[in-house]
Amino acid sequence: MAQTPRTGTARRDALVAAAVSCIEELGPGVGMAQIAERAGVPRPHVYRVIASKEELDAEVGRLAADSFLEQVRPAVAHPANLRDTAHDAVEAAVAWAAEHPHLYRFLAARQHARAASGPRQGRGRFLEMLVASSSEYLRRNGGDVPAIPAADGVYAGIMGLIDASIIWWLDHQDETQQQVVERVARQVTLIQQDLLAQLGISADDYAVFGAL
Repeated sequence: MAQTPRTGTARRDALVAAAVSCIEELGPGVGMAQIAERAGVPRPHVYRVIASKEELDAEVGRLAADSFLEQVRPAVAHPANLRDTAHDAVEAAVAWAAEHPHLYRFLAARQHARAASGPRQGRGRFLEMLVASSSEYLRRNGGDVPAIPAADGVYAGIMGLIDASIIWWLDHQDETQQQVVERVARQVTLIQQDLLAQLGISADDYAVFGAL
């Protein structure tokens, strides 16, 4: 019997929800057979429900990214000084990762596997919001912010720093959650300080970094 569109959508939704649940519990390497079993979809019928494992991973990534952004967006929604914005953003990212460690690893792996020209999701969009928030603060305090040479590479490095630090902490638990937040936020702030210097702006002029 052919599936009706509603039945097909319900099975697809169940499969995606099962994938999220399996990754949360078992890690990013979970197999399609385990996902299908949890969703109640017969293994031979999986690819009648969804076209490929890559499509399923993309759906999981979208849901995880939305959840991540929902938590971190308030941290960058109202630009404060750059140091506080970096701290609040990192704190929100670490908190989400602590609650969803396997999903964070999944998102990080997908982000780094994508081509640089690909669409940004989740953590990439979070970084864009952080950059926009920082730029807005500078505009309010010093007018237009000129473009910074190779800024995209610098910002990609910031995201790599955040990812590597959070994943190391998830794997080793060699710091408290607050310690990793303070350390990573300080490192991000120092990078922002260097970017300001490239613009000929003294951090002291805006009192945005405080005591480092």
